[in-house]
Amino acid sequence: MARNRKYKRVEKNVVSKIISKITAFFKAIGNGFKKFIEFGCRKITIMIVPHSEKKPLHFQTSVFAISLGCIVAVALFFSFVFFSTHHAGSSAEIARLSEENLKIQANLDELRDENNNLLQAAKRFQNSLSKSLDMVGIDQVVGSNQENFSGGDLSSLFDMKELSEGSIKEASDIRQLTSYLDNSIPPLEQIAKMLESQGTLFSDIPSVWPLKGGIGHVSMAFGQNEHPITHQWYIHKGMDFSTWRTGDPIIATANGQVVTAMYDNSFGNSVIIKHKHGFYTRYAHLNSIRVKKGQYVSQGEVIGTLGNTGLTTGPHLHYEVHIGSDVVDPAKYVNVKLAK
Repeated sequence: MARNRKYKRVEKNVVSKIISKITAFFKAIGNGFKKFIEFGCRKITIMIVPHSEKKPLHFQTSVFAISLGCIVAVALFFSFVFFSTHHAGSSAEIARLSEENLKIQANLDELRDENNNLLQAAKRFQNSLSKSLDMVGIDQVVGSNQENFSGGDLSSLFDMKELSEGSIKEASDIRQLTSYLDNSIPPLEQIAKMLESQGTLFSDIPSVWPLKGGIGHVSMAFGQNEHPITHQWYIHKGMDFSTWRTGDPIIATANGQVVTAMYDNSFGNSVIIKHKHGFYTRYAHLNSIRVKKGQYVSQGEVIGTLGNTGLTTGPHLHYEVHIGSDVVDPAKYVNVKLAK
């Protein structure tokens, strides 16, 4: 019992000390706040003495009022600095955006001009394609918006209805042009197929220059000429090609099969090739022969070299074209100089 009483007395003393400390703490805070209020409410008289005979001005205020005024003044000063800096930055940003807007406007004007040129070119392409399709008998490209290609005036570049829908006329024109070009692909493919078949036809008939690379010149034409040896008038049954030298490559003027590759007293080294559609070609006075009888050759393939063999007065190629048993003027077929 005595020990319990001792513990209770100790506990009571500790609690009393804590309460007294807390009470003293809040009392000190209260005293400090009271002194702060008393200090802030202290009256201060401010007197303004003019440099004249006028009465001096004086007014009373408090520390709180002066402190509040200073805080407001400092806040106003920093607000002014902040908004001035922000305004300067905004002005610079507006100036930059205005400059960019001018550049974008210039680019847009250039784009409109290029779009106008594109539409004019599309109109010319449409006219040319229509004429080409008419010539080869292919159906025309049909499009509901083709008539719009005839436009091009800058005054009609904008459509108010389209602008209200967030679209400009250039975009609509480009879409129409794209549709037209897509529709143009099938007839162009048909033309390509026709040209491919015609190219096959031209490779089967003697239609190219017999000297590789299109070199040389015609030294004697087909028809009536003076014989270079007898000096008598006679019918020259071919064309003579010369480069004033020997050894230049001679090519087959069409696809075919070699039927003769031999030496002849008159024609010298000569080659005869049989082609489709009843054509034959003869190559005479060759310096050397590069093919054999029965060999199939392609148009442009080297069959020999230019020479001076047989009955000649100088190096040249004597070239003949036959249709069946008839001799024809090679000039009617030698219309392309093949460069390989």
